[in-house]
Amino acid sequence: MSENKRLIWNEVAPQGARALYGIHHYIMTATHLPEELIHLVFLRVSQINGCAHCIDLHTRDLLKTMAVDKVALVPVWAEVPHLFPEQYRAALAWAEEVTLVSETHASDEAYAAASAVFGPKDLVDLTITIAAMNAFNRLGAPFRLPVKAKA
Repeated sequence: MSENKRLIWNEVAPQGARALYGIHHYIMTATHLPEELIHLVFLRVSQINGCAHCIDLHTRDLLKTMAVDKVALVPVWAEVPHLFPEQYRAALAWAEEVTLVSETHASDEAYAAASAVFGPKDLVDLTITIAAMNAFNRLGAPFRLPVKAKA
């Protein structure tokens, strides 16, 4: 199968890329969210959206701090609640709700669960994290950004 060459979005629109990377910088440097939690949310959102580049990237990031056994089970985290702390489970549930907002309408139950373990600022920052990854996925997937994985 030949590689489908598409535009390199951040080269075509560098100002837009800088703006989006600015949000990423904010998430990584100005929030109080644990870095591992951020990468976990990035990975789960990317799995839902089917962005191969982001799945590859954030799996690699997460494997720096989380055992491969847990990373492999991220898509079915709700079936293995004993592997993830309450805050991580609430973040994953909220990530799914916000990513699939046209279907879930960000349910009151998920909001209550997230609000129970995140303060107001952290909940907003978590939601910004989810929104940013959704934006990156909506560029990475359609423009088929490459992965590091080799055949």
